[in-house]
Amino acid sequence: MAARSMLFGVPGRDRIAMQLSQIAADWQPRLLSVLRIITALLILQHGLAKLFGFPHAAMFDGLKLFSLAGIAGILEFAGGLLLLVGLFTRFVAFILCGEMAFAYFLVHAPKGFFPILNGGELAVIYCFVLLYFAAAGAGAWSFDARRARNAAMRPST
Repeated sequence: MAARSMLFGVPGRDRIAMQLSQIAADWQPRLLSVLRIITALLILQHGLAKLFGFPHAAMFDGLKLFSLAGIAGILEFAGGLLLLVGLFTRFVAFILCGEMAFAYFLVHAPKGFFPILNGGELAVIYCFVLLYFAAAGAGAWSFDARRARNAAMRPST
């Protein structure tokens, strides 16, 4: 039998795997941006509900601006906007990651150990997704990426 490319005994499978790897590598920065934008919209929704009552969530009725929940709303609104456009992403994501960890341990953890029982699943997943953005950056579709491209194009003196 002629020497053919084989992966797991299937002819041509390694070629397909290589093509998929290339597609994944090409799309990774864009998909990072999509994840950032969707996450930002969800976080922004929390900030809007706390600060402006839209969308209305009864649990935020009568919220004081300088209470812990009010300050969280300020962070979520401002941070959500900055994440949405991908500006200062690493710093903003790190701050919001800390806010989510704080929210989990202050609000959810006292209700029980397991996040599914204490209602803290969202705080946990937000915390780790934001930690990922703090490490990985904003992705291709962001002001951060544009600033980096512009800095690279400037002639060095």
